[in-house]
Amino acid sequence: MKKTITVIDTFGFLFRSYFALPPLKSKSGFPTGLLTGFMNFVSNIGKDFQTDYIVFALDAKGDTFRNEIYDQYKSHRPDVPEDLLKQLPIAISWIEKMGFKTAIKTGFEADDIVASIAHDAKQKGLEVRIVSHDKDLYQLIDDDKVYMFDPIKKTVINEEKCFDKYGVHPNQFTDYQALLGDSADNVPGVKGVGAKTAEALIKEYGTLENIYANLENIEKKRWQTLLTEGKEMAFISKQLVTLSTDCHCIDNLDEFILPNDNPILKIADILIEYDMNRILDRVNKDGMGYKTSIPQKQEPKEDFQYELITDDSKLSLVINSIPRDAIVAFDTETTDVDVKNAKIVGFSFAYEENKAYYVPIAHNYLGVPNQISLDSAKQNIIQLNRHKLVLQNFKYDFEIVKQNLDIELNLYADTMILAWLLNTSEKVGLDYQVDKYFDHKMISFKDIVKKGEDFSNVDIAKACEYAAEDALMTLKLYNKQLEVFKETNNEDLLKIAFDYEFDFISVLLEMERNGIKVDVNKLEELKKNNNEHIQKLTSDIYETAGVEFNINSPKQLGVILFETLGLPTKKKTKTGYSTNEVVLQGLIDAHPVVPLLLKYREAFKLQSTYIEPLLELGLKNDENRVYTSFLHTGTATGRLSSKNPNLQNIPVKSEAGAQIRSAFIPKKGYKLVGIDYSQIELRLLAHFSEDPALVEAFNADLDIHHQTAVKIFGEEEAALKRSIAKSINFGLLYGMGSKKLGDTLGIPAKEAKKYIESYFEAFVSVKDYLASIEDYALQHGYIKTLLKRKRIFDFDSANGMQKAAYLRESVNTLFQGSAADLIKLSMLEIYKKYKNNSSVKILLQIHDELIFEIQENKVDEITKELTQIMENVYNLKVPLKVSKSIGDSWQELK
Repeated sequence: MKKTITVIDTFGFLFRSYFALPPLKSKSGFPTGLLTGFMNFVSNIGKDFQTDYIVFALDAKGDTFRNEIYDQYKSHRPDVPEDLLKQLPIAISWIEKMGFKTAIKTGFEADDIVASIAHDAKQKGLEVRIVSHDKDLYQLIDDDKVYMFDPIKKTVINEEKCFDKYGVHPNQFTDYQALLGDSADNVPGVKGVGAKTAEALIKEYGTLENIYANLENIEKKRWQTLLTEGKEMAFISKQLVTLSTDCHCIDNLDEFILPNDNPILKIADILIEYDMNRILDRVNKDGMGYKTSIPQKQEPKEDFQYELITDDSKLSLVINSIPRDAIVAFDTETTDVDVKNAKIVGFSFAYEENKAYYVPIAHNYLGVPNQISLDSAKQNIIQLNRHKLVLQNFKYDFEIVKQNLDIELNLYADTMILAWLLNTSEKVGLDYQVDKYFDHKMISFKDIVKKGEDFSNVDIAKACEYAAEDALMTLKLYNKQLEVFKETNNEDLLKIAFDYEFDFISVLLEMERNGIKVDVNKLEELKKNNNEHIQKLTSDIYETAGVEFNINSPKQLGVILFETLGLPTKKKTKTGYSTNEVVLQGLIDAHPVVPLLLKYREAFKLQSTYIEPLLELGLKNDENRVYTSFLHTGTATGRLSSKNPNLQNIPVKSEAGAQIRSAFIPKKGYKLVGIDYSQIELRLLAHFSEDPALVEAFNADLDIHHQTAVKIFGEEEAALKRSIAKSINFGLLYGMGSKKLGDTLGIPAKEAKKYIESYFEAFVSVKDYLASIEDYALQHGYIKTLLKRKRIFDFDSANGMQKAAYLRESVNTLFQGSAADLIKLSMLEIYKKYKNNSSVKILLQIHDELIFEIQENKVDEITKELTQIMENVYNLKVPLKVSKSIGDSWQELK
């Protein structure tokens, strides 16, 4: 009996499925009509038809060979509904996840793929079923060999059906279409020839060539005229509608075997996320021709080997066997996530495809076997350090090895940085990345380390599995990332990594080691005074409210405000009344207790978030220095962030923030120096937009805010209105509309709108340029910064509100991200010049500002050099300028 291959015209089927079903949505509001139709089809394989092999044909993006024949081909297609576009990539991704094979080739359409597979399958003696109702595929019908199946009507389309519907046989169908044309694909055909005329001509003469060979014999003069005038287009049209039969082969038939287990069960978790439980219920109920049991989770097919090394000679042998040019993944296991407190417990490494090694050093439990000595570990890590080392989060392991073994690891590549460069908005952790690319769940830390213990307490056999897996998966991830950079045409991002992102880790390590000194006496005084202030506010609140309660409990506060005091509120939720700052600001005039509550919250936050933690950290070492951790991959725009403690969000404009900043001081004999890029984002706007008025103002070193005020309000009012101009200048870079600007300036939105319109009249190129950024992001799905770093935006799965936010963020990212590029370049240059110079230390980066600790007698000289570096680090179309300030506290740097 003949075996059957089923070829699905995937896009054609999905489009029809979308329009055939009502606009279904998941509970979250995501459209699911197309996805439901697709799953209904898959669940009916084995019920609607039997098949031995199956393949999904896909359209490749971009032009095909037909566009070279006729440049108007498919040029007038209507816009595809947004809900359809959202679902399409998801459906395509499910095909592979379910274990089916796809077929696609650049320069060809899915119909060509279908035709080629059908042609090849016929040669191999297979019966071909084409799942489609598209008339363009009728030309392939060849009874008993190739037929079509309509999945909606569940009917077979054979030669008889073709003839009944169109009056021509399948082998005449390209001639028929050449005459008739196709408005959907913009195939011209012969102008004036309709379906009946085309049918009559084909019945009479059989082929297009024969029609033109007998042109003089055609009785109707009008037909003769139409055919004569349309001859060129007729033969062009035949080329357009004739499908290629040599763009795809199916030599390895085993790839296309229908899976044994029901493929839908492989994506059961995903279907539940989309609230498509009915599909699963149907599958589990009757199986639809497949096995009905949900398959148990399969162990990875890869035979991973994790080897424990506890013998010095074995360790030396393994490390000396590593090829000189090998990439080696390296990882440490420690007692703490905080590098300052962490002790090394062991290390792992991998250089082979499916094998990794774990070397225990300091596991500590009853009955622990022999381990590698610290000295031996050190000597062997020195040997490993001669290879190209790849790590996940190099900064952490560098500090561990440096502090514990006094070795400075050499970095070749950091997979965390590479993951971030590929998608700055995505999680960069190893577990997430490995699951994403390899569908592999890594051993969880909490599953092997008991609560209250650390890694040194873990049995070394279990530790080996966990640690060696980290090294092996880091190596696999790195190799996969190289593929992804290439496949997605992002080699320029890979170059960025090797050109400066990996080097930048050294700058962050230096800053983290430097720390910044705090005045512990001042913090003690602030703590005492602020505590007294909090006690006074507490008494005032109790007296004003007429009752004592827990001020820090939103639930109790809600009851006091909205029930006891009867203040106006929005509807109560299940969790109680909202008492956040926005709510309290809205009630500020409703009762005298509200202003007191706002002051209390500010004072309490100051105490708990800044004063007490900074004092505690400052007292931990004799130098009274506070050490933060800088996050290289912490933001989507490329800016740095910091944690433990976060020194980048200390309030700037409040009195409380000023008090905190005044407690940050230089060490004896040094000064703090702040160097800040002046109006960097506006300079970047001038650079990118090339607006003549902006460029001229910056090149002439004019006050840009004053110049903007002059352009909008005139020379006489400019001085008074400079602050308004400043708000407009910066607001437009962050997508500020007239309403937001009005709120910021305290003026009606209508008036704010006039200001914005006047701005765009003055700086004529800016409006179009800002719009072009959004257009680019929408068209490409990403935005590129000055140094070509990318930020990706998932417009496909975004709703209207998210899409608007993405468009605002695309503008923000270009300027904020490019500013981050420039300061990163400056930091790299400064680090290279001064890394061995004790006279200057780089302490902090706060967005566009760098803070240094510089030896007092060299302040002027070094500040001048730093200014030179920062102002000349990149050649914009307008000058880069910095402002400098010197002081004995952070607060004095203004």
